[in-house]
Amino acid sequence: MTGKSSLEVIHLSSYLVSVFGGNYTAAQLLGIPLKTFAAAFLSLSLLAALPGVATAAASDTKSKTAKAAKTSATPARKVRSVVLRKPVAAVPAVPTFGQVAGLHDVDDPLALKSSVAYVLDQNTNEVLFSKNPQAVLPIASITKLMTALVVVEAGLPMDEKLTVSDEDIDNEKFTRSRLAVGTTLTRGDMLHLALMASENRAAHALGRHYPGGLDAFVAAMNAKAQSLGMADTHYVEPTGLSSRNQSSAKDLAALVNVTSQIPLLRDLSTSRETRVALGKRLVQFHSTNGLLSSPLWDIGLQKTGFINEAGKCLVMQARMAGRQLIMVFLDSSGKASRIADAERMRKWLATQGEAVTVSTKL
Repeated sequence: MTGKSSLEVIHLSSYLVSVFGGNYTAAQLLGIPLKTFAAAFLSLSLLAALPGVATAAASDTKSKTAKAAKTSATPARKVRSVVLRKPVAAVPAVPTFGQVAGLHDVDDPLALKSSVAYVLDQNTNEVLFSKNPQAVLPIASITKLMTALVVVEAGLPMDEKLTVSDEDIDNEKFTRSRLAVGTTLTRGDMLHLALMASENRAAHALGRHYPGGLDAFVAAMNAKAQSLGMADTHYVEPTGLSSRNQSSAKDLAALVNVTSQIPLLRDLSTSRETRVALGKRLVQFHSTNGLLSSPLWDIGLQKTGFINEAGKCLVMQARMAGRQLIMVFLDSSGKASRIADAERMRKWLATQGEAVTVSTKL
C-alpha cells in the first residue's frame, strides 16, 4: 500500500469512527480490508449526496403506517340486520251474551246483524217486528236513559254545580274521559253529555250526587223499572259499563215510551253537538248516533250503547210514515251494524206501509 493510500485509509477510518459514534476504534477499522471500507464509504457518500432518498423512504414508510392506521380506524360499513319476528296471534273477540246464547242463529226476513230487534207502534201498541224480544241481555249505555229519568223525576236543580271525583273513574272497563277529575259542570250539562255523548263520568257523577248517594240512586233506578212493569230489568250502576245492567227489548220499549214524553230528555238525547267550558277551554262533544244527521230520519229520542258483552245497541223513538215508532236493536255485531239494521228496518217499514195503503184502496 502506498503512503497516499495509507493516508486515505486513515482519513476514511477517522470518518467512519465519527459516523459510527466510536463503536469501533481506528485501529480496528484499519484491520478491515480496503474494499470493505470503500463499499461503506460509497454507501455513506450516496446517502449524504441523496438526502431526499432517505427522506422519501422514511416518508413512504410513515405514509404506509398512517394509511394502515387510518384503515384500521375507519368504521366498518354498517350491515343491516333482519330481525325475524314471531307472528302475533290474533286475539279472539270476546263473545257477547247473545252469541253465547245462540241468539244470532235465529233467522229473520231482514237478515239483521242484531240478535234482538223490536218495533212497536207507540200509539196503538201494535208490534210491527219482533226478534228474540224477551231475551235478557246486557244493555250497556242504554242504561243512561233510566239514569236520566230518575234525575229528572227527582226534581233536582239543573243549575247545581257537580264536580267529577276519583269515584267517577271507570274501574270496570277502564274507559277514558275528557272530564278530568276536578271538572265542575252543572247538573244540566252532565245530563246533556250523558245522553248525547254517552259520557260515563257524567252519568256516574249524576248518580253520586243523588240524595243518599250512589246506592240510593241505583235503588231508585230499580224501583222505577218495577213501577214501569220492566220485570226483566236490573241495574247495578248508572253508566252501563257493567254487564250486570240487563234488560229485554220489551222492557226497553216501555222505557223509551216514558222518556220520549219528557221534552228535556227528547231535546238532550237528539242534540247533535254541544260545547262545554272545561276550565279555560271550550270543548266540543258530539252525538254517538249518526242517524241524527240524516234527513231520512225524524228521531224524537235516542240512545246508543256498547260494551263487549252487550255488542252494539240502539233504541229510538222516531216518526215514520205517519206513525210514532219505538225501535230497539240489541247485540248487533259489527262497527256500523246497528245503523245498517235501522236503515233496513226503515226501508222495510216503508214498503209495509205502501202495501197497507194499496190494500186499503183495493
